Amino acid sequence: MAPGESTSDLCRKTGIKRSTLAQQLVRGRVSVDTVVRVARAFHEDPVIALSSFPEFEGLAEGRRAPTDAELISQVSYPCILRTLLSRAASEAEATPQLEPCVFPYSGSVRLWFEAIDAGDLRQRLSAATGIAPQNISAQLSAERLSPDVAVQAARLSGVSLTSGLVVTGVLLPEEGGWAEGAREQAVAGLSDVELVTLARDRLDALAKVLRKREQDEKYDHALLENLG
Repeated sequence: MAPGESTSDLCRKTGIKRSTLAQQLVRGRVSVDTVVRVARAFHEDPVIALSSFPEFEGLAEGRRAPTDAELISQVSYPCILRTLLSRAASEAEATPQLEPCVFPYSGSVRLWFEAIDAGDLRQRLSAATGIAPQNISAQLSAERLSPDVAVQAARLSGVSLTSGLVVTGVLLPEEGGWAEGAREQAVAGLSDVELVTLARDRLDALAKVLRKREQDEKYDHALLENLG
């Protein structure tokens, strides 16, 4: 990618620490983040750069537009509620545009996985990668998914191979084939019933998270009191 660049120049252009890059090169295990940063620094397509590695074979050929389900999964509940309020305030506007919202957001990795899951994705992904289903669930609960696992999940689900890398923050949306405003358009295209149902489901999920957090805090408080 940059045969004429010194390590110092490479680090300066990519923002990677010199010690970090040196360790990766010595071990022969350069991280995905490093590959992406170097590609961007030299105005190369990071998807094509990643495609040269065995675990990402076919990534560039498998890059295409995300499905509506994927796009909707990446819209946070505040944005969904704002769309509902906008429709209620202006009945004349059939499909009001959603304001640009934060992406990715808390819960976006898990929701993307659920959006592409036909019901047995954890088991199929486990068989393909050798990772136990409970460990896959643990990654999703922690809102992370390793890049190779994200690509494999997309491959098994028949969606764009770059979608998981966008959702996990490895690639920018435009690098992964996500058109500007696509998420907003997908949500704006929902019917009122679909939008209300979506808002209800997101709020139910939020309530579960908050309820668990509240229970954990009560448990911690009681434990501290018992310890004196």
